[in-house]
Amino acid sequence: MTEIIDGNAVASDIRAGLEDAIETLADAGARPGLATVLMGDDPASETYVSMKQRDCEEVGIEPHHVDVPATAPPIDLYETMDELNENPDVHGYLVQSPVPDHVDYREVIRRVDPRKDVDGFHPENVGRLVAGDARFRPCTPHGVQRLLEAADVETEGADVTIVGRSRIVGKPLANLLIQKADDGNATVTVCHSRTEDLAVKTRRADIVIAAAGVPELVDGSMIGDGAVVIDVGVNRVDADTERGYELVGDVEFESAKAHASAITPVPGGVGPMTRAMLLYNTVKAASQQADVPVELP
Repeated sequence: MTEIIDGNAVASDIRAGLEDAIETLADAGARPGLATVLMGDDPASETYVSMKQRDCEEVGIEPHHVDVPATAPPIDLYETMDELNENPDVHGYLVQSPVPDHVDYREVIRRVDPRKDVDGFHPENVGRLVAGDARFRPCTPHGVQRLLEAADVETEGADVTIVGRSRIVGKPLANLLIQKADDGNATVTVCHSRTEDLAVKTRRADIVIAAAGVPELVDGSMIGDGAVVIDVGVNRVDADTERGYELVGDVEFESAKAHASAITPVPGGVGPMTRAMLLYNTVKAASQQADVPVELP
């Protein structure tokens, strides 16, 4: 029987495991603080920010939030970020993407204090990750690793095919999985829009990770028998529902499930893990900045 890897359950365990560390830091006068910055009024972004704020409140992290008008000049956003860089009560923060077209997102990434870059996107932190000395693992790739661990999936010696080469998931995840580490030591193939014979690459993999942002790109015919399938994609597609849409992954779930030994659902798979690992990175950042050691789950 195919195992359905429950991201909600694994994320819940991680969040519960952070509570002692948060209280230790609070007792030392360094309760972790996470700030979100939203430039604009995109409904989806507003929802994501609201969820992150609620997550913080539930585990005892102090939430902070700043709204910047969508039409404001870039300097307004940069000055907001400079203030957060200097604020001792904010140990980590993120600028919710996308930002308006007139703002250079590369400059936004560079502007974040690397010590507070809980997304793990700053060039310094990317370099440290590639070098095998990560300050913070990016949230979604780290969440994928923790899901594999929870499902007792060995990565050492495994053939892994990642479909997607984004700076948010594909590239950092490939770098993590090839590290000399208990949750690495894999042989990784990274596929993308220019890859020829994609199905050949996915069928030979022990672990298939779909992160291309294309609805149901990978179906059962592309999965080898007994493979583990991790679906990172979350896509809205039109559907005859009350909302007028439904959420599907980058994997066609039912056909892939017929071949996989284990698979993540959408929703309820990788998504909750991304949010849990953001909390994890925030607690880690607070520990580092306060020089108060804590045990992380």
